[in-house]
Amino acid sequence: MKTILVTGAGGYIGSVLVSKLLDKGYRVKAVDRFFFGKDKLPHHPNLVTIQEDSRRLQDEVFADVYAVIDLVAISNDPSGELFQEATFQINHISRVRTAYKAKKLGVKRYILPSSCSLYGFQPPEMKVDETSPTNPLTTYARANEMAEHGVLPLADSQYTVVVIRQATVYGYSPRLRFDLAINGMALGAWKNGVIPLMRDGSQWRPFVHVQDTTDVMMLLLEADPAAVNGQIFNVGSDRNNYQLGQLAEEITDAMPKSVRIDWYGDPDHRSYRVSFEKIEKALNWKAKWTAAKGALEIYHALEAGGISNIEQTITLSWYSELVKWHRIIEDVKLYGGILDLEGSNPR
Repeated sequence: MKTILVTGAGGYIGSVLVSKLLDKGYRVKAVDRFFFGKDKLPHHPNLVTIQEDSRRLQDEVFADVYAVIDLVAISNDPSGELFQEATFQINHISRVRTAYKAKKLGVKRYILPSSCSLYGFQPPEMKVDETSPTNPLTTYARANEMAEHGVLPLADSQYTVVVIRQATVYGYSPRLRFDLAINGMALGAWKNGVIPLMRDGSQWRPFVHVQDTTDVMMLLLEADPAAVNGQIFNVGSDRNNYQLGQLAEEITDAMPKSVRIDWYGDPDHRSYRVSFEKIEKALNWKAKWTAAKGALEIYHALEAGGISNIEQTITLSWYSELVKWHRIIEDVKLYGGILDLEGSNPR
């Protein structure tokens, strides 16, 4: 029974991946700060949860680990811009450090989930592949690119290193997010019959369901090293390459009630179409989910009352709330507590 170390295990993708690993018979060491709670992971005899910051991982965490899936990240562009230093530390430096430690301590595989956002802006007639020049426009994208450059040179005959550039993820997760395009559209359609869409809708963006991208991670754990070592793979599908206006219309048509599009904001300058031919050929893998199916998954879960739009589902809002309350608590805390004080009885 192999042990897999997953960082960012309590997050949007990690909480789906951990359950999948356990179902397949792996042991899992789940590392996370658990900003969004520990209840997103199942109780399981083969699961060990480790509440730790990825910047502080010690050697003993890597004991008996076969592979690392290094999901930890400040996970979207708005959060990356507000917390720039932390984003570079976590998304870049800590992941390169983890990859080095893993190799030094005998781990056999390292998988870095990166992002297609590295492509930034590309001419609309161009479909970029893994060999195309990158054009990262945000702190989040730049930190991911730096992590890629740091980990790929570690690959050798004893240590398999793979980078996956994920399209924009969507779909249901125990740690649900509504700050992702398709999930946000589904929420708007369900809540008030309005799909919010950033102007002007002509920008291209690729998408991938959280079940599809975690299936790829599972596949890479056992793939022949000769086929994947030192490689970058775009993860998504040509079917899920959309202009955002077209995407909104497709989701509008799929909804079980009347829905309209509501335009907002300034034009989004990120636009890129992506080729997924490499992963489909090299690993004989194809995405199973479509945007409309994923949006309906979220819509029906909302309708059934199984999920709700709470503050934790908007990543930047929740990070900001935690920072606010940390400051408040630090200002009023005395002797290790608020009302209950540690190690002291009044006399």
